Amino acid sequence: MNNEKNILANNVVSYMLQHDLFSQWLGIETVEIKEGYSRIKMTVRPEMINGFDIVHGGIMFSLADSAFAFACNNRNNLSVALDTSINFTKPVHPGDILIAEAKELHNGKSTGLYHITITNQRDHIVALFKGTCFRTGKNLI
Repeated sequence: MNNEKNILANNVVSYMLQHDLFSQWLGIETVEIKEGYSRIKMTVRPEMINGFDIVHGGIMFSLADSAFAFACNNRNNLSVALDTSINFTKPVHPGDILIAEAKELHNGKSTGLYHITITNQRDHIVALFKGTCFRTGKNLI
């Protein structure tokens, strides 16, 4: 049964990523998808850097937001963000490889709560993201 759920989860995320032009522009790749969980990665490019020569906060937010979306939607129940927040803990530079891991803390009928940790290639935590989603009850695929 878990294998069937994980197959569905991967199919949903593949569909989402295929239609998500922004995540494609970010260069996001899926690493691992399981029901209520996602792990994705991307490499920071020079055009993602702000005036302080570090990654723009919106890039890390977007990476975490994609991990959040993939985790909370992968049961094939269209879910949208209700509330999100992020804390930046270390600077990120061009060439850094970022990994966002989304873990489900609560899976309710109408809401879900997720914690996303972003680490770099040295396994340093560079940001922490928390997201609450609303489940619409509609299928994605």
